[in-house]
Amino acid sequence: MANSRPVYSTETGKLCPGCGQSVFACTCNAQIVFGGGDGIIRLSRETKGRKGKGVTIVSGFQGTENELKALAKKLKQVCGTGGTVKDGVIEIQGDARLKILQTLEQAGHRVKLAGG
Repeated sequence: MANSRPVYSTETGKLCPGCGQSVFACTCNAQIVFGGGDGIIRLSRETKGRKGKGVTIVSGFQGTENELKALAKKLKQVCGTGGTVKDGVIEIQGDARLKILQTLEQAGHRVKLAGG
């Protein structure tokens, strides 16, 4: 157990692999890489836990946290709505799957619509 270290805390969330601090309070500026899937970005619509309000979920992006945040900013501007990045997943307010699909395909990503 000499090589073990915590990777998640229920208090602060995901921990930085470099310094062990919360990802948002990281002092070493290590680049956290998301992905490892099949390289396809999936778009879905979700309303759970949002009082019936729908959001578009963008998951499966492979890259660093900074690249993920930059992509989220671009998608929010294209859709003209708000959104957030949580645990490697982008949430865009409203049902904007078709706009996001076109934007990501133009940027050269492989994209699929997931869900119903």
